[in-house]
Amino acid sequence: MSRRGITLYLHVHQPWRVRKYSIFDTAHEHDYFSDPDTNTDRNNEKVLKKVAEKSYRPMNALLLKLLETHPEFKVSLSITGTFLEQAQRWTPDVIESFQRLVHTGRVEIVAETYYHSLAFFYSREEFVRQVELHRAKIRELFGVETSVFRNTELAYNDELAKWADDYGFKGILAEGWDPVLEWRSPNHVYRPAGTENIALLLKNYRLSDDVAFRFSNKEWQQWPLSSDTYTSWANDSLGDNALVNLFMDYETFGEHQWADTGIFDFFEQFVGKWLSNSDNTFYTVSEAIETHKPAGELSMPRTVTWADTERDLTAWLGNNMQQEALRYLYNLESDILRTNDRQLIADWRSLQTSDHVYYMCTKWFTDGDVHAYFSPYDSPYDAFLYFMNALRDLRYRLHAHHGTGGLHG
Repeated sequence: MSRRGITLYLHVHQPWRVRKYSIFDTAHEHDYFSDPDTNTDRNNEKVLKKVAEKSYRPMNALLLKLLETHPEFKVSLSITGTFLEQAQRWTPDVIESFQRLVHTGRVEIVAETYYHSLAFFYSREEFVRQVELHRAKIRELFGVETSVFRNTELAYNDELAKWADDYGFKGILAEGWDPVLEWRSPNHVYRPAGTENIALLLKNYRLSDDVAFRFSNKEWQQWPLSSDTYTSWANDSLGDNALVNLFMDYETFGEHQWADTGIFDFFEQFVGKWLSNSDNTFYTVSEAIETHKPAGELSMPRTVTWADTERDLTAWLGNNMQQEALRYLYNLESDILRTNDRQLIADWRSLQTSDHVYYMCTKWFTDGDVHAYFSPYDSPYDAFLYFMNALRDLRYRLHAHHGTGGLHG
């Protein structure tokens, strides 16, 4: 009989934020991502160094300590190409600390799109290119192969599962959303509908979000959350099942939940308490799939994500600004690629990162507060304006590029 286990998966990401890029910059200044104002959250170097100090360095140190202390502790990470580019440039020690984790043999890296994009929904060819770019980057920096896939923001549907199965991935991650699961539990491995070999792991969003979103909320009835309480919740959630999947942003630790909330101590104590029971363990995503047979087939014909109360794509496609921005961006694909201009192509791909349209979201209430928290702009309209100015400059650069054969779209 398989042991009761937690599959801990953490997502590491930083976008290349567009600077305050005005219409007067177009056709003159082609660097969209280097904000000279070091006091703004549009300054990518400043943000990365701040988050490295608050989150990446202390959390990597804690993970390494836990790996050395507990032979049963394991964790899975996905790390975007845009994060890796920035860390290589500004915080190479952070890359080295991630390498030390992976070299323990108990930290698995999960595949995704290099640019954290929504390309699957706009260009299947570009999507595949970004998946392959990401796998190559992981191979280069960490010397490992990826065999489990997560799409940007856990955006998942049956069609994506079929693609991942055909591509050769053995597993894929998604949100364990109640309207899809109905009576079923997220604490199982499932077989995606219409696939033959691939397995599906579902986020237990209640337990995950207790840490990722509610941990420091003093108005939450369960605040302050203790490791004893959380361990009992994990046990209760498992019941007769053998698997609970905790998926969250890596930056939960130290950035979204600051050190003074007690998040690091809580996490260390929780891991120790969970593993103090010899029946309990941790699984990497691959081990969870290999250890547990699918409990049944699960279909998600509509796209489900891990964002906002709707758990759909409206965080990125919910208004006309977002839809127009992405339509214009992907309409440039054939002309951009035809130039073979590495910098132009890299800039176009960096603009595909989903954060750019996330910042354009105009939702209200709690979801709106979350979007505003993450945005480096004064308003969604500013985010749209700077982004569209960058697109105008991309088109200018295309016109100036000899041999484009004209522009389409």
